[in-house]
Amino acid sequence: MKILITGASGLLGLNLSLMEIGTHTIVGLDRSKLARTPFELIRADLTEPGLFSRLIETVKPDAVIHTAANANVDSCESDPQGARYLNGELPGILAGCSARAGIRFVHISTDAVFDGTKPGIYTEADIPNPLSTYAQTKLFGEQMVLAADARAIVARVNFFGWSLSGTRSLSEFFYNKLAAGEQCNGFTDVYFCPLFVGDLAATLVRMLDKGLSGLYHVVGSEALSKYDFGQRIARQFGFDPALVIPKSVDESGLKARRSHNLRLSIHKLSTDLGQSIPGVSTGIEQFYTQLQQGYPQKMRSYQQV
Repeated sequence: MKILITGASGLLGLNLSLMEIGTHTIVGLDRSKLARTPFELIRADLTEPGLFSRLIETVKPDAVIHTAANANVDSCESDPQGARYLNGELPGILAGCSARAGIRFVHISTDAVFDGTKPGIYTEADIPNPLSTYAQTKLFGEQMVLAADARAIVARVNFFGWSLSGTRSLSEFFYNKLAAGEQCNGFTDVYFCPLFVGDLAATLVRMLDKGLSGLYHVVGSEALSKYDFGQRIARQFGFDPALVIPKSVDESGLKARRSHNLRLSIHKLSTDLGQSIPGVSTGIEQFYTQLQQGYPQKMRSYQQV
């Protein structure tokens, strides 16, 4: 299977593009940040009218995994119209092009489509109520994609791992602060189900191989607070856990509103895949092992200078 990855320089996009996935061939799409990659790289701007249609005619992929988005939550608050296009309208356009060409399409959404007021665990049947502009535009993207292609996969995710810049994930935030011996806040009242990016990448490919379609929660099998997540990062790397300061998200001063409860059910996913989904503990171990193996440095070697 030939898979076209949009946003190949992003946290998920680059990890997807670099993973070893057997007989599958990866083609990465990036605007300007990458060079000298071990996978085929195409430089292009997805917002250019008609470009994607021409691209799939040339590349002839069997599937597209669309990871490109404006994922900066506070940036979306400052530019809601731009976020609506990049996170909402554009995915629908790409899904429509893929459907007409008979190409499978995977769209990456977010757990933040929920407002976090439900006391229990959210399933795919629960009605979203996004709080921030980012979450609102991502929900719009889900709707646009499924309207354009009923066979598409929409994956609501929350993930962590190493990125090109070293600053894109919550795990990197905690690692950078703790490695420098600096205090950092960990929210005690925000619960989520983070999945290691390598596990997420492998799961997405398995979903394609299995022929799944529709809406899925693709997150980790364990829920914990962001404070607890920071504590686990500290212990795994041998840092002082006391540097992670317990704090309420309501006292953070963040521009965009955040949901308190993002516990998502993965029952549908694990049932349809016929396998269990990894938890955060093994993911943090892999995050640590990758540092020991020089993976972050390897990623940075592909950065355009």
